[in-house]
Amino acid sequence: MSAVANLAVPTPTSHVPSPESLCWRTDVRMADAARVAELVAATVFFNTEEIAIARELVEEHLIKGRASGYWFVFAETADGMAGYACFGPIPATVTSYHLYWIAVAPACQARGIGRALLGRVEAAIREGVGTRLYAETSSRLQYAPTREFYERTGFRRAALLPDYFAPGDGKIIYEKLVSLGGS
Repeated sequence: MSAVANLAVPTPTSHVPSPESLCWRTDVRMADAARVAELVAATVFFNTEEIAIARELVEEHLIKGRASGYWFVFAETADGMAGYACFGPIPATVTSYHLYWIAVAPACQARGIGRALLGRVEAAIREGVGTRLYAETSSRLQYAPTREFYERTGFRRAALLPDYFAPGDGKIIYEKLVSLGGS
């Protein structure tokens, strides 16, 4: 389940970065599995099982590379990870991709970093001749900021599966057309 999560900043005294001041990378390093787990654990959005899944996706990529189907974009400061996104092609589709995770540290939010992460994901999808990006999230009130982010960045609500995760916790699926000319 993806979410735009509130995350702890590695060093509270560091200045708040803008997208232009960040180091961006797509290569996955051994330390990223633990860093992603720490980043996701610092949020109020994910349970223990979901945190383990976030880590496992990085580990899967470390073992299989891009063939894992889990691709990454990392946004970093000198102090650590400011945010990241995990995405990949949806098996058995021709041009559809899934946004598995997107998270930004709270001190880095409202600075365009989430939007910049998403823009880099969309650029990679266009390079792979993709045309659609899907994301899913919870219908719980806690996830209202996540849903607002998706809607502000051009996603449309495609489906609601009531009680999907648990009674009273439905799954909302969002879809975005990724045009060849930009996002």
